Amino acid sequence: QVQLVESGGGLVQTGGSLRLSCAASGGTFSSYAMGWFRQAPGKEREFVTAISQSGVNTYYADSVKGRFTISRDNAKNTVYLRMNSLKLEDSAVYYCAAKWRPYRSSDYYTRIDEYPYWGQGTQVTVSS
Repeated sequence: QVQLVESGGGLVQTGGSLRLSCAASGGTFSSYAMGWFRQAPGKEREFVTAISQSGVNTYYADSVKGRFTISRDNAKNTVYLRMNSLKLEDSAVYYCAAKWRPYRSSDYYTRIDEYPYWGQGTQVTVSS
């Protein structure tokens, strides 16, 4: 069973950048498709971006397309979320999530209920 720990959150001004990291342990990281989600106060958790096991395929929510980049380093058991041109509405707790696949796959996943493993989250606050 994989354990996930996010880091890299913080306070940033609008237009700024942050890079989040999610370190995985306890599993074969390359067997997991990964995703990032976020939850703002009073709102439901929402999909941000996802990446396939090898990183060959990625997918983004429209709200972050062109500003955020997901990547992974399977040798370091880590998935990253680079966030540029941050907006006030990007403020949220960001969670990484993992979905194990028993075979090599180029699939990514966008639904919360597809991910059984979650980190504790890291707070991102964008101020004006």
